[in-house]
Amino acid sequence: MMCHHDAMRTIVDLPDDAVEALDRLRHATGRSRAALVREAVERYLASHAGGGRGAAFGAWRDDGVDGLALQRRLRAEWDDA
Repeated sequence: MMCHHDAMRTIVDLPDDAVEALDRLRHATGRSRAALVREAVERYLASHAGGGRGAAFGAWRDDGVDGLALQRRLRAEWDDA
């Protein structure tokens, strides 16, 4: 998570429907709109930064590997240990 004392203020134009959705989420979670936007930006950057947290999620997907078969094989390794 970002250290907020190193934060920069910026202006972002959002469509009305996005603002309304943020406000619904804000009321449901009790978090500020700014906190929700910060989290969204952090998640987006993490998922698009090479080698980041999002880079490993589903990494086998495009290799023609059956995810369930991979999971079973890896768990079998634990059982054999």
